[in-house]
Amino acid sequence: MRRRTVVFLTGVVLVAGAGGAWAVLRDEPVPVSTEGPATATAAVIRTDIAHRRQVNGTLTYAGRYQVLGTGATITRLPAIGSTVTRGRTLYEAAGRRVPLLYGDRPAWRTLALGVSDGPDVHQLERNLRVLGYRGVTVDRHFSLATYHAVRRWQHDTRLPVTGSVPLGQAVFLPVALRVTGHDATVGGATGGPVLHGTSATPIVEVRLDPAQVVNAKKGARVVVTLPDGGRKNGRIAEVSPVATTAQGEERPSVTVAIRLPGRPGKALDRALVQVTLTSEERKGVLAVPIVALLARPGGTFAVTANGRLAPVEVGLFDELAGLVEVTGVAEGDRVEVPAG
Repeated sequence: MRRRTVVFLTGVVLVAGAGGAWAVLRDEPVPVSTEGPATATAAVIRTDIAHRRQVNGTLTYAGRYQVLGTGATITRLPAIGSTVTRGRTLYEAAGRRVPLLYGDRPAWRTLALGVSDGPDVHQLERNLRVLGYRGVTVDRHFSLATYHAVRRWQHDTRLPVTGSVPLGQAVFLPVALRVTGHDATVGGATGGPVLHGTSATPIVEVRLDPAQVVNAKKGARVVVTLPDGGRKNGRIAEVSPVATTAQGEERPSVTVAIRLPGRPGKALDRALVQVTLTSEERKGVLAVPIVALLARPGGTFAVTANGRLAPVEVGLFDELAGLVEVTGVAEGDRVEVPAG
């Protein structure tokens, strides 16, 4: 009797409750799950694959320009951060507006009837034509038609109507000016620097080790991650032909300028950004998700394609897209990847 009782108790689990105890018979083993992690499938696709690297960059604006005065008293300066475009007032001197005109050459003489032909005449006439003053021929000669166009422009802008443009009546810069600082004060004389600024074209500056520049080609596409997390597609606009050592750097580096479309939102000038550069690209290759790769002995890889294990050779990894170039499978095959 005692022996049967002992055998019986080995198959009994006592569970204590608030009102006493009760027994559960457990004569069969508890089942153990043998299922692996959930999986899904993805198609083998033909696409472009690029090897990319990420570097730090600085958000800024293209160009550096300084405006010089001619000696009159400054009576008004533009707000810092404002952008002055063609025909608009850049600053006021002796109560008269000094408009901005576009041109690669600064003014160096009075332009009037009888002046010798020159590129400064050409850029004045080009501005008059763009501002809507017809009848003027855009060439290097200050003609009678140029004289009358200048008079109409001076009348419309409330400048002394003389038909000639004296030195200092207008400022020529290559582009619209985004004002970043004042070099003089209201009430002071304009016999030197008055203000300075940049263009309104947003760019990103990146400084690269000279060994990395070989893959930074003008016109190449890049991806810029802005401080707010947003991304913009850009293109390399300029690669400096020389390496320089910037302040705080121990080794020389090469400056790369990246052009961005539109405006960079509310990001501050000199804000840090992240730039993804493409160092190598393959077009029209077969690719699978990187997570589909299975490591094998000897540093080789395989994928589970259409339910079978298939050895593959890997090429470029595109971490940004999450894809890897492969050979050994066919376009349209379904490869196993982790679910979710």
